[in-house]
Amino acid sequence: MQRDSDASLYSGKKLAIIGASYLQLPLIRRARELGLETHVFAWQVGDVGESEADFFYPISITEYEKIEAVCRAIGIDGICSIASDLAAITVNYVAGCLGLIGNTWSDTKKMTNKFAMRRAFAAGGDPSPKSYLVDEGADIDSFDLALPAIVKPTDRSGSRGVTYISSRSEIGPAIQDALSQSFERKAVLEEYVIGTEYSAECICFAGRRQVLAVTRKFTTGIPNFIETAHLEPSCLLPQNEALLRKTVLHALATLGIDNGAAHAEVIMDANNCPHIVEIGGRMGGDCIGSHLVQLTTGIDYVRAVIDVSLGIDPAVDSTCTGNAAAVRFFFGEDDLRAFYEVQNDERVDIVEFELPSDSLFSKASVHDSSERAGYFVMTAARPEDLEAYLPC
Repeated sequence: MQRDSDASLYSGKKLAIIGASYLQLPLIRRARELGLETHVFAWQVGDVGESEADFFYPISITEYEKIEAVCRAIGIDGICSIASDLAAITVNYVAGCLGLIGNTWSDTKKMTNKFAMRRAFAAGGDPSPKSYLVDEGADIDSFDLALPAIVKPTDRSGSRGVTYISSRSEIGPAIQDALSQSFERKAVLEEYVIGTEYSAECICFAGRRQVLAVTRKFTTGIPNFIETAHLEPSCLLPQNEALLRKTVLHALATLGIDNGAAHAEVIMDANNCPHIVEIGGRMGGDCIGSHLVQLTTGIDYVRAVIDVSLGIDPAVDSTCTGNAAAVRFFFGEDDLRAFYEVQNDERVDIVEFELPSDSLFSKASVHDSSERAGYFVMTAARPEDLEAYLPC
């Protein structure tokens, strides 16, 4: 179906949304603005999406068979989610059962399981760190992998269970931590790649894939690599960004991501060679997809996700605002100080913020992305105007 400005494209349509946390709030609100009837599924814990939806169903997002039965009875016209790997599994299962737009069930495993993804990349010739699958009975000594290395759960996101290891004595505890946080109790032990981290924000429709923006990522570094800030545009040299984009598009095809958003995390090494860390078949979280992309490109990324789910060709031609945008997260006093300093800079506008509720917050108490204390989104004419307010 072609997309146009006619409101009848959405009138009377029913959209299922998987997840009700703050991550899904931009999706729920945008869908309602377009005139869609929203049906939101999630475990009932008082999340903001529960009250924002037209209809809320207290079903865990992992119970995809129950959700499929309800969606079939409702007669939904599309199903989607943003910023959640776990929700993507349910989205594609329900879409497949009901003949709606999504990705195949067989390809979904490659998008949501880090080791299955690594195997697909190896088979497809996509540059990615060497890795091994680890479970309770794994013989670590048999792995041909030099230290330092990274351990992470096969099926979690948000830096949960991610640990840098530099000595043999650290491997066991790191693996046990990753296994304890994995749904399937498995982990990946992988090569550590040194370089600068970026992500590519993508949209796919009927096998046509497009990179909308490239984001520069800032993290806490060793040992847990929790994301502290994101900046668009990436400030990469044009030829290096072009290589990153080309590499990501090939990898999307390898994984079979034909429909919906995709978020690719990439490390560029000292020789400007890209290494794909992982790709999620969903929009990037941390305000990247919901805020930064539109602020810098003019593309309504959230609407594009909705359109794809309804079989509407998304309008993703960049209007190229020419602006830069960034998000910084609150870990401690340095971040709070930057928030107050930026308010005195006439070159920078704060678009949105959520202040810490606890005055005693500190970086030492943050073990993964879910424990960050808040954030602020800012925009300026140039990325240089924002860099002074980003973590070193």
